[in-house]
Amino acid sequence: MSAAKPLDPHPEPEPVSGWAGIAAVERDTGLSKDTLRIWERRYGFPSPQRDAVGDRVYSVEQVQRLRLLKRLIDAGHRPGRVVPASPEELHTLAQLPARSLGGNAASMPLVPPVSQNETVAPCLQMLAEHRLDELRRLLGQALLREGLGRFVLQVVAPLTTAVGDAWMRGELEVFEEHIYTEIIQQSLRQAVQSLLQQSALDGRERPRVLLSTLPGEPHGLGLLMVEALLAVEGCQCLSLGVQTPVESLPRAVAAHGSDVLALSFSGLMAASAVRRGISELRSMLPAAVEIWAGGSALMQRRAGAQEPGVFCMTDLRDVPAAVARWRGQGKRS
Repeated sequence: MSAAKPLDPHPEPEPVSGWAGIAAVERDTGLSKDTLRIWERRYGFPSPQRDAVGDRVYSVEQVQRLRLLKRLIDAGHRPGRVVPASPEELHTLAQLPARSLGGNAASMPLVPPVSQNETVAPCLQMLAEHRLDELRRLLGQALLREGLGRFVLQVVAPLTTAVGDAWMRGELEVFEEHIYTEIIQQSLRQAVQSLLQQSALDGRERPRVLLSTLPGEPHGLGLLMVEALLAVEGCQCLSLGVQTPVESLPRAVAAHGSDVLALSFSGLMAASAVRRGISELRSMLPAAVEIWAGGSALMQRRAGAQEPGVFCMTDLRDVPAAVARWRGQGKRS
């Protein structure tokens, strides 16, 4: 006869049927626990109940609404506008065309208005059905067929928006969206590396562009899309990834002789934080180093707030024009 199992001195509380704990909601929606608590105090939503030990638990309906709010904020809407909104207002906003990269992948400039093509729908279905090898193969074929620039604009951008929309509607799980992001990142990094090796041979490697996001901005796929478009233009790119401390960026610019610092701001970043971060960096960088900023948060920048040496992008297609302008000023070595 087996020994009796000792009692756990710190047993897990029994889950409340139909309700999710705050850690589960954080994983499901991509909204941090701190954000959920702040919204609860500031806007009165979400309005969790308490379980037997006093921890917050959220209903299925609240989780669904939080998913929608996350999607709308990633698309550039301010929390103060959408969190207190009525279900009818949220439904209306959700029907509007997507203004950013969508989902947890949202990042640098806004996606151009590209119609769904023959690649997007099959890729979305393969992702939902977990046919990942087929998805990689189809994306690889599209990359070879279109070339890197058109692949980013015509396939990756609309597909990322479609994935974000499907997640918002509850048709994709968070882990499926993460898988998609990882597959796209692998494809783009390989293609970018190949182009960067070639660009050193054609004499067009300037400008040298350092890419990153600031602390509080975790989205990196859009930044990688911009890097890919810069590589197509023959630029020399170095990405630091996401959330580089502000004080480290000027040192990185100096160490690598960068001509441009490219920054990404998704809808998660408040307009005040965007302005503050850009202004602080502008004051720390040499005048000759330009700042290129993009993302759905730039939709919230006040007109006329642009500073000398700071250039804001609202569309992925602005990237080639920015490079041409830089070279047209005689800065090319």
